[in-house]
Amino acid sequence: MSRGELILLIGSQAEARAERLSASGYRIARLGAMPQPPLLALLSGEDACALLPTLRLTMPDVPLLLDIGTDSVEGRALCLSAGADDFWLSTAGSSDLLARLRLHLQLRSHRAAPRGLLQVADLRVDPSNREVRRGNRPLSLTTREHQLLMVLLLHEGEVLSREQILREAWGDQQEAASNVVEVYVRYLRQKLEEGGERRLIHTLRGRGYCLCDSQPPTPAAPGPGSSRTGP
Repeated sequence: MSRGELILLIGSQAEARAERLSASGYRIARLGAMPQPPLLALLSGEDACALLPTLRLTMPDVPLLLDIGTDSVEGRALCLSAGADDFWLSTAGSSDLLARLRLHLQLRSHRAAPRGLLQVADLRVDPSNREVRRGNRPLSLTTREHQLLMVLLLHEGEVLSREQILREAWGDQQEAASNVVEVYVRYLRQKLEEGGERRLIHTLRGRGYCLCDSQPPTPAAPGPGSSRTGP
């Protein structure tokens, strides 16, 4: 029997199980609104595979269960190759899902050891306990700030668009027209640079954001004979 463990739901099919899971004693969480690390994450939908690397980095000890619809050799192969720990079947009854949750509860004490520290310059992050330090200074980050930082770390040295950050950090495209990314980048910068440290999160106008220890990458210059538009 569950003890009120937190289950992270991502995708419409996973969300459709919220009522049944709540009735079974589990608590429900969504990306960007987690009071604590969840027991596990249920993922469904076309974008689920794209989120797996970020979730793995952000929550290294949390089992990730990918919806494969129906049980098949191809579905299981997709699940493993995408980086999920296990699969679940949105076409099966809730009893099958609840049995899987009970199994992962039993295996909870046998999980793999936490992965090591992540570091860029003097910024260090311990994914196992969500501890973040800039030099010797500890940083207290909100859930959204932490998710944003982990996505930037996952893509260190790469330029990420606002839409990609929304998708990978919070699984949310609905806020693409708002300035939510800009707001949280500003919050995160303020905390990273509060002690006068140099900037690590760079803005590239018209392109996005990049976390790097040196200068961010610049677009390749047009080759000989390439056409140019504009003045």
